[in-house]
Amino acid sequence: MTLANLLRPDAGLRVLVTAGAGGIGRRIVEGYREVGARIAVCDVSEETLAAFRNEVPDALAVNCDVADREAVADMVHQAREALGGLDVVVNNAGIAGPTGAVEDLDPVEWERTIRTDLDSQFYVAHETARDLKESRGSLINIASVAGRLGYAYRTPYASAKWGIIGFTKSLAAEMGPDGVRVNAILPGIVEGERIRGVISARAQALGVSYEEMEKRYLANVSLRRMVSADDVATTCLFLTSPGGANISGQAISVCGNVEVLM
Repeated sequence: MTLANLLRPDAGLRVLVTAGAGGIGRRIVEGYREVGARIAVCDVSEETLAAFRNEVPDALAVNCDVADREAVADMVHQAREALGGLDVVVNNAGIAGPTGAVEDLDPVEWERTIRTDLDSQFYVAHETARDLKESRGSLINIASVAGRLGYAYRTPYASAKWGIIGFTKSLAAEMGPDGVRVNAILPGIVEGERIRGVISARAQALGVSYEEMEKRYLANVSLRRMVSADDVATTCLFLTSPGGANISGQAISVCGNVEVLM
């Protein structure tokens, strides 16, 4: 096998991507489809799913709120039945959560963020672990640079993402003897609608303009630029290629080197 081929995932992989019908998840799906993978996705938005089904009719697309443990169990069952097993699971679903000082945060919003961003990753791993052990497959948990840096006014989100890192490293040690690789990807400031919302909320919280807040964000990135969904997708592809066969238990930042989060 040539070195170039080592960077290409095997054809025919059976891939499940949560929140895979839009955004970063959709680009991850598109990357795997380009190398011949068979795909199952879930999403909480029926509108997003409808568009996905229209454009990708050969994939399974299930409506699922990943914060609902029983819904996750049913979704994974459908994916398993449709694909005949699972080789790759990408825990991509998550929400931004609230922005505000800790004394002002609504505890309901805290709980919702932890359920959606952290508990959901456990639910998916719990339901897919036997499949991945059988296929000696790969679990990729999407975290954030907020999982390695302090993030003032975003404590629910940061707490969940730090939790994902510990969950990932612990699972890698637990499942490694069964041949399962577990890694986390830590995107930085990913261009798109979500980060525009985050920057707007932070600007409002600090009483500055959107433009000023965006400038402050990028000043703390060594490369002075945002990353793209493609950057995250190609990292997923590498981790599940033959070239990534001995990478496990890692928290891989795809961020242009974010130095500080504001």
